[in-house]
Amino acid sequence: MLTITQALYDQIVAHSRADHPDEACGVVAGPAGTDRPERFIPMLNAARSPTFYEFDSADLLKLYREMDDRDEEPVIVYHSHTATEAYPSRTDVTYANEPGAHYVLVSTADTDGSGPFQFRSYRIVDGEITEEDLQVVEAY
Repeated sequence: MLTITQALYDQIVAHSRADHPDEACGVVAGPAGTDRPERFIPMLNAARSPTFYEFDSADLLKLYREMDDRDEEPVIVYHSHTATEAYPSRTDVTYANEPGAHYVLVSTADTDGSGPFQFRSYRIVDGEITEEDLQVVEAY
């Protein structure tokens, strides 16, 4: 199960809506070994595409060095789907190279900004997709 604060949840949704119609992407880092998401890190979608996302390789290298220096790991890897449900695509599964991470997808298919949207979390390990429960809390 993914446990996330309301503040982090809101930041992921806001970033996803702000980057619409392109897919948004980012990471939420946390202390290594804790499975506790703490530090919100929005990233630039280098592809600038409404149908897929790509982390800039230089930005990603910088992020991993920074996380290593801070004894952190990527607890959540998130991105948005702009026209489809919040379910991992084949490309998403191919790019899922953090077996310990929660993969969060936000659907921004409802573009008026006030209607329903989907916020779902998955584990993706060796090509297998498993949806997991999500708990939103005020604080840890």
